Amino acid sequence: MIDLIRQIIDANGLLPVAARTLAPNANLYEAGLSPFAAIQVMLALEEAYGVEFPKQMLRRQSFSSLNSIAACLERVERKAA
Repeated sequence: MIDLIRQIIDANGLLPVAARTLAPNANLYEAGLSPFAAIQVMLALEEAYGVEFPKQMLRRQSFSSLNSIAACLERVERKAA
């Protein structure tokens, strides 16, 4: 899951560094993720995983690291199952 998240961040996050160079708990906003890019990442994740993030997950904290994104996806997938 983390590898696909990294690919999506590389394609949509507009970071100045490759996502593979970031630790799973590194702060993506400190790495250069803008609010606009976070929305693009969120939309790409929804499309890739066939899910929709609920409103309560649409917060800065939910997309602040690879680990936090993975945790959100896991919760959404569990609820969808």
